[in-house]
Amino acid sequence: MYAIVEAGGKQYRVREGDFVKVESLGMEEGESVVFDRVLLVGKDDGLSVGTPHVSGASVTASVVANGKDKKILVFKFKSKKNYRKMRGHRQRFTEVRIDSINPGE
Repeated sequence: MYAIVEAGGKQYRVREGDFVKVESLGMEEGESVVFDRVLLVGKDDGLSVGTPHVSGASVTASVVANGKDKKILVFKFKSKKNYRKMRGHRQRFTEVRIDSINPGE
């Protein structure tokens, strides 16, 4: 069984036991989190597609780690104007382990 969940404005395809990096949730390691915005649930007997969310479906996960991604550099440049700006950014993330998928309905 698998599900497509929405977290932090992005969509993730998850199965039980998967490790997924999502946008920072602001939770401590070891805490449990429930994703209730499930867009699709794939079962052995078919699919359950939500409009926009599958009613009653949820995905339970536990927080494994919090951290920062690799640094990306943003460089702005305008030719012949002596304009250069360099900025760096490290996006915060929360890594979760998918414990169970409740298909709902």
